[in-house]
Amino acid sequence: MSTMTTKSWLASYGDIPATIDADAIPSLTAMFESALREHASLPAFTCLDQTVTYAQVDKQSRAFAAYLQSALGVRKGDRIGVMAPNLIAFPIALIAIARIGAVQVNINPMYTARELEHQLNDAGVETLLVYSGVSATVAEVMPRTPLKTVITTGLGDGTGAELPSPPTDPRLTQAITFDAAIEHGRNLPLLPVEVHGDDLIFLQYTGGTTGVSKGAALSHRNLVANVTQFKAVIADNLDVGKEVVVTAIPLYHIFALMVNFISFFSVGARNWLVPNPRNMDTFIDVLKASRCTVFTGVNTLYAGLVAHPRIAEVDFSTLRLAAGGGAAIVPATSEKWKALTGVFIREGYGLSETSPIVSFNPPSADRFNGTTGLPLPSTDVKLIDSDGREVALGHAGEVCVKGPQVMRGYWQKPEANADAFTADGYFRTGDIGELTEGGYLKIVDRKKDMVIVSGFNVYPNEIEAVVSEHPGVVECACVGVSDNRSGEALMVYVVKDGSAALDEAALIAHCRAQLTAYKVPKSIVFVDALPKSTVGKILRRELRQAQQ
Repeated sequence: MSTMTTKSWLASYGDIPATIDADAIPSLTAMFESALREHASLPAFTCLDQTVTYAQVDKQSRAFAAYLQSALGVRKGDRIGVMAPNLIAFPIALIAIARIGAVQVNINPMYTARELEHQLNDAGVETLLVYSGVSATVAEVMPRTPLKTVITTGLGDGTGAELPSPPTDPRLTQAITFDAAIEHGRNLPLLPVEVHGDDLIFLQYTGGTTGVSKGAALSHRNLVANVTQFKAVIADNLDVGKEVVVTAIPLYHIFALMVNFISFFSVGARNWLVPNPRNMDTFIDVLKASRCTVFTGVNTLYAGLVAHPRIAEVDFSTLRLAAGGGAAIVPATSEKWKALTGVFIREGYGLSETSPIVSFNPPSADRFNGTTGLPLPSTDVKLIDSDGREVALGHAGEVCVKGPQVMRGYWQKPEANADAFTADGYFRTGDIGELTEGGYLKIVDRKKDMVIVSGFNVYPNEIEAVVSEHPGVVECACVGVSDNRSGEALMVYVVKDGSAALDEAALIAHCRAQLTAYKVPKSIVFVDALPKSTVGKILRRELRQAQQ
């Protein structure tokens, strides 16, 4: 039975339109500018007790755009890196970058030098906005990258407040601060740039099966379409000018970027940014003060909140939408969240390559159902077997997606692109799913060996490459094991050199120096040999099964 001809989920749509017009708004820039005009007097962002209005964001982003364009000579299509936690400088910078037709490269501020160097070189980043607290990593790699200009941001930049921030690394002698760049830009011309739907807005890096991350090249049209699709599904939940969102998941991650920031910015929401959700006390204070109507998170974030001794202090009576994604929401977590707030967690499914949402639980879903909801309007999903044939309803297959939110391809990776799409143009997600009778998509497993730690994708090849660099390691294999806190955790099986005095602590310390925190293995198991196929390929599958 073919879902292509039937789109079984449409029968469950109710009032949701079957299609959207991906070209009704010409670009993300146009979407931003209309929101800035329409909601000028409303508060746009609150962070660390500082609030800026839409009018202030408009002014600051215009000045920053003029600085990039007139002082630095940034042209349409140039890539600009943004490496910062959830600070007000982030949205101001993005809107400025969109206004001049440049491309934002979102960079995890916790990246190690090795990870950062690869991304800057791959994307060809010459201009970088970085949080001063992580500027040492930039100083370390700058000589080996195309970087020419570093702009640093402190905690209060863009708000007019002087908040004490970590110093910028002294090696970055030519760095300018974000506030100084804005000041400079106020007196510079901003020439209009024509931005079209096909122009790129983001390079969103995502792990590669080869262990090297690839940039999903996302266009303005991809993002405008996904915002329009998402808003069509949650229309009952969109009170223009009245929504209040708390953003604790990172804006450099496509989930928060598209859902929390772009979608809700377009309807005049007030967005409370949480720079460090690990500081749970401050985070709870934000939840108390904000009286949010919308909250999003990954399973670990929800689980951490419901377990916090102070969570009962928060009045959740205004909350209407709790969205979950990034990794599977555990049923017990949603139950505890519902008991606490009266609202269950609506799960969705998406990837960096799909801007990100493919499916989401609609308003008609009245309880947590363990599925990722219905494919969005104008989205086609088909499930295929290993021979590329479509599977019957209720059977598992690889999830393949077609729709206006799907990227055209990876940045400068023609071979990867050939593998990423089916002959008839569907993006192959590498995830195994099944469609229920009502057209709900359930993600069953991953075809690839990817492990999801706290909503972040981790590719075993990368971890194995780092572990193998240790002189005492002969060979190793990394697998995901189930973990109550992070959903999955990394376990590495290691065969060591007989003469090496190597222990778990030393190997984990070695990984810490090379890998960002969520990629560091939780446990190391020393073994005499690893299971292998007849051609000598290590069989991770057998190691995973041994854990079950």
